[in-house]
Amino acid sequence: MGHIEIHRSRSEATNQSPDQSPTAGCTCGEADEELPELDVQTIPHAVRHAAIFGAIESLRPGAAMVISATHNPIPLLTQLQAKHGGAFRTRYLDEGPERWRILVRNAA
Repeated sequence: MGHIEIHRSRSEATNQSPDQSPTAGCTCGEADEELPELDVQTIPHAVRHAAIFGAIESLRPGAAMVISATHNPIPLLTQLQAKHGGAFRTRYLDEGPERWRILVRNAA
């Protein structure tokens, strides 16, 4: 079984390797994709909007992702605007008829 280290603070945990800064994010060893794409059809309908908002709200300032759906996600975009105002910018990359792809960027 592997060795598990318990840290007293997030700062201590993220500083565990010399080549990572506290703002580098997760220390799991995985690298962030340049532009992740979330196919929302793979998320169960009962939790779909909550999962999408979780993904969008986790974007660092300036970071972006692509939301992909089989319908125009106007209700989702309306909710995003109502909840966050101009904090996130959106732009259609593809507008159907089979797939809608929207770039979502954290404008902060």
